[in-house]
Amino acid sequence: MAGEKNLARGVALMLTSSLMTCVGQLLWKLSADGSLPLLLGGFALYGAGALTMIFALRCGELSVLHPMLGAGYVLSLLLGSVLLNEPLSSTKLIGVAVIVAGLVLLARSGEGGR
Repeated sequence: MAGEKNLARGVALMLTSSLMTCVGQLLWKLSADGSLPLLLGGFALYGAGALTMIFALRCGELSVLHPMLGAGYVLSLLLGSVLLNEPLSSTKLIGVAVIVAGLVLLARSGEGGR
């Protein structure tokens, strides 16, 4: 039971890390017009995400936790569409569905479902 709780914490931390690094990269993209505050905010979030990842990796197997960063692909697709008006194609949506399915399968494999 403690192992499952630890894994759940690790997954949550990895997803948080993915969110922070993804938003950090979005801020870098938005800073392309020369906005120093956005650039620095991006570095701060990206760095915080990296530190969060280090704490997350203490909670379980690398082969289960590290792929959770794939959630960043899903989030970047959504943020790109909503904030940057980037087009969403059926191919992109199918790709995101495959990534999400993979993340679910990996998280379940860490619960003893080898």
